[in-house]
Amino acid sequence: MRSIPGTLATAAAASVLASAAQSGPAPTGSILVRQTEGTARFAAAPSLSWRPVPAAPEGAIQLDASHTYQEILGFGAAFTDASCYLIHQLPPEAREKLLHELFHPSEMGFLVGRVPLGASDYSTSLYSFDEGDPDPDLLHFSIDHDRAYMLPVLAQARQMAPELFLFGSAWSPPGWMKANASMLGGSMRKKYFGAYAQYLLRSLEGYAEAGVPLQALTVQNEVDTDQDGRMPACLWGQEYEMQFVAKHLGPALAASRNPAKIWILDHNYNLWGRVLDELEDPEVARYVDGVAWHGYFGSPGAMTRVHDAYPAKHMYWTEGGPDYKSPDYLTDWAKWGAMYAGVLRNYARCIVGWNLALDEKGCPNIGPFSCGGLVQIHSGTQEITRSGQYWAFAHYARAMRRGARRIASTGKADGVSHVAVINPDGSKAAVLTNSGAVRSVRLWMGGSQAEATLPAGSISTLTWK
Repeated sequence: MRSIPGTLATAAAASVLASAAQSGPAPTGSILVRQTEGTARFAAAPSLSWRPVPAAPEGAIQLDASHTYQEILGFGAAFTDASCYLIHQLPPEAREKLLHELFHPSEMGFLVGRVPLGASDYSTSLYSFDEGDPDPDLLHFSIDHDRAYMLPVLAQARQMAPELFLFGSAWSPPGWMKANASMLGGSMRKKYFGAYAQYLLRSLEGYAEAGVPLQALTVQNEVDTDQDGRMPACLWGQEYEMQFVAKHLGPALAASRNPAKIWILDHNYNLWGRVLDELEDPEVARYVDGVAWHGYFGSPGAMTRVHDAYPAKHMYWTEGGPDYKSPDYLTDWAKWGAMYAGVLRNYARCIVGWNLALDEKGCPNIGPFSCGGLVQIHSGTQEITRSGQYWAFAHYARAMRRGARRIASTGKADGVSHVAVINPDGSKAAVLTNSGAVRSVRLWMGGSQAEATLPAGSISTLTWK
């Protein structure tokens, strides 16, 4: 069939223009670049420029602001008893400086924090808010333990970040509520479900009265293990968690008009089938805002499976931290950068690391693991050292603000992970993690292209208007 002269060219041009339009307006001007690699830590690198290129070049990473996904809640870490103890031991000026660095919007700008309700494995002692003889009426309930240093550190962090979103997680109910009568390992006893719902409600009320309200609760840290009794932990069978949420915790929060959200699971990706089963029950689903995930086992694609089945439920990434014994504890930013890209690309609204701070031996610690802090505070000198995970967080938390929306980013480059957002003010950010050798990549958006050089083992944050 003979074509009319110019028709194919015209059709091709129209196709290019349509493709560009679907990707949003063509960006212009300069791109600010920050990189961590070698001896550089979130350091300014030469800026890049957008230039017109009508069609996406082969192999380019394509950004499309017309396709948006989850809204970002923020980034942060856990205010464990151990972390708050160490931070509170700092001289007032040093404590103020560290919290400003971590939480003030002009610096790292952390906006989410996890608060253990009672002892975790990273605590100075084993405690709950009502330990001792059985007390189903909670006559001896008290959060006084947390007044010494946890609540003061939390209050100071919130002064730096008034919009700080805090959620509580219990590693164990009081020992008398459990089959083994101990906070160490064991399982929950159903007859105390009502008392435990009131225990958690009282925890929320106590924190609110102390000026540090919590906006969400997880039912139990790591529902599927008792850690062989080596640390505060508690097994919650699937049916137990469902019944507790549907018949006790959900109704108790609703009756009290407490706005705290309920997140289920608070455990690893490989338990996604359990989550689907729980949310299938409408009596559970009505009270559940979302799912808390840990990244120790399984794949982050589990979050997308749950999101696709229940798109109204939110995904939250609530724990993951380094090992202080690892030889790359200070330099493994590319590992974390690639991990965080995968977490965000699978619908997580937040990324919350494990201990905010620990000492050079991963202490205080009453558990079996050798976790390191996001920052390390030396037990003798009080010198502060920043981990590789800290520098990975810098590339995300400083560029992706609350209310940002993840936008589509497609295309493959060997060893390169990528994720991009549009912020509430219209600015855009892309984080590129290169886990391999030095390479160049091209970004294409709406008819403009930019070329970036990614050093070996690096993270690069690109921001533009």
